[in-house]
Amino acid sequence: MNSFVDKLNETATVDKKVSRWTKQQNRTDQLMKWLFVGSAVLVSAIIFSIIAFVGMQGVKTFADVSPWTFFFSKEWTPSQNEFGIFAFLYSTLVLTLLSVVLSVPLALSGAMFMAKIAPKWVREIMRPATDLFVGIPSVVYGLIGLTVIVPMLAKTTGTIGYGILPAAIILAIMILPTILSISEDAIRALPGRLEEASLALGATRWQTIWRVLLPAARPGIITGIILGMGRAIGETMAVFMVIGNSPQMPGSLLESTTVLTTAIVKDMGNTNYGTTWNNALYLMALVLLLISLSLIIIIRFVAKRSEVK
Repeated sequence: MNSFVDKLNETATVDKKVSRWTKQQNRTDQLMKWLFVGSAVLVSAIIFSIIAFVGMQGVKTFADVSPWTFFFSKEWTPSQNEFGIFAFLYSTLVLTLLSVVLSVPLALSGAMFMAKIAPKWVREIMRPATDLFVGIPSVVYGLIGLTVIVPMLAKTTGTIGYGILPAAIILAIMILPTILSISEDAIRALPGRLEEASLALGATRWQTIWRVLLPAARPGIITGIILGMGRAIGETMAVFMVIGNSPQMPGSLLESTTVLTTAIVKDMGNTNYGTTWNNALYLMALVLLLISLSLIIIIRFVAKRSEVK
């Protein structure tokens, strides 16, 4: 009888401990839940606050400059109250697209090589070596472009060597590791049955890569391109050192010009807060931000549709 009572007491004690532990875990789970929710709300509030501040300061430009003049005029002469950013906007889009065009083929080739062709020991060497490029400061890339690429282009083409082309070459090198790493991860994450089925049906290795693996990994590849474009469109220092920084519409890829980021950096120190010139720079920052957000939304929509198919 005493043994039975002791067992009941032990069971009750264990139940109390389990109940206490369960309540403690529930409190911990609730605490972590609200911590994550609070962190998400805080980050969202910071992002929207930045957008609101830049936007509110930027739209004050339209009190002195018409929207049509600001967006479609090629003349940027603040001393004469001429604030047209069309040349900067055009150069920004051309530079971003050209850098992506130069980088994507190399990045996809490297990703496919490391994911499906290279031996394991080669991949273990190449992947860390590729990741090291991400840690190189942008000013170092700009210095290399200034001392190597610009003189080489000047000697080859007979021009000054500055312009969109050297900046695009530098940016292509800078965004290549990002696109390559994410694309490789997307390809390696594909189920092995896709490749096995393609080879079993008689497809060659190249046909399997081109017609099966790359389409299947398209959402991940597009995500890598999005991140690469985000870095390219927001890069400042490396571009500032090789693009020439002349506020004019470029007639060629080897003609000095300016993009939105370098124009902001170049002029911000020369303006007083609240002036039309300063407000115009804030509006340029808002335009740059909206371009980045628009590209991300558009390309993610394309990636989503590709994934569904």
